[in-house]
Amino acid sequence: MSTLEFNKNLDLLQEPLHAFAYSLTKNTEDAKDLYQETAYRAINNRDKFMEDTNFKAWTFTIMKNIFINNYRKKVRSNTMLDATEGNFFLNSGGEKVQNEGGRNMLMKELQLMIGMLDDSVRKPFLMHYEGFKYHEIAEELNLPLGTVKSRIFFARKTLKDKIGKLYGDLYLIRSMSA
Repeated sequence: MSTLEFNKNLDLLQEPLHAFAYSLTKNTEDAKDLYQETAYRAINNRDKFMEDTNFKAWTFTIMKNIFINNYRKKVRSNTMLDATEGNFFLNSGGEKVQNEGGRNMLMKELQLMIGMLDDSVRKPFLMHYEGFKYHEIAEELNLPLGTVKSRIFFARKTLKDKIGKLYGDLYLIRSMSA
């Protein structure tokens, strides 16, 4: 891909990248910074982009990885070393520590459920989850738009039913309070 084509493709993704950056940061200024860093890294690593692969997915992955790395840095910067014997790490913010164990277990179970979906339903669902638009999924999988929409709908419905059976009333209570 030539430099001109690369820059044109990046320009075409400017609006979706800004939207994705805002969905990650929930802050306009941070979203602008994240987009700028993503564009900079994409241009700097242009030679690492492989022809005949999904340019949009590549740039969105760069953005997601930058966001995760920045988040981890921010968390680490809020940690200080205690000088007492044993050198324990303490949270310097004085805030309560959230236990994400339950959420992590739920995500693993959900990933297993998604993995058990039929391939014809799972692929469009995962592509939609990764940020692809319906028409992009239809083009990529060479399917009619209506078929893509119905397969994503059926994947959601199947997952919702499985979660409901597994967690029953607990699932209903959590989804109502969210």
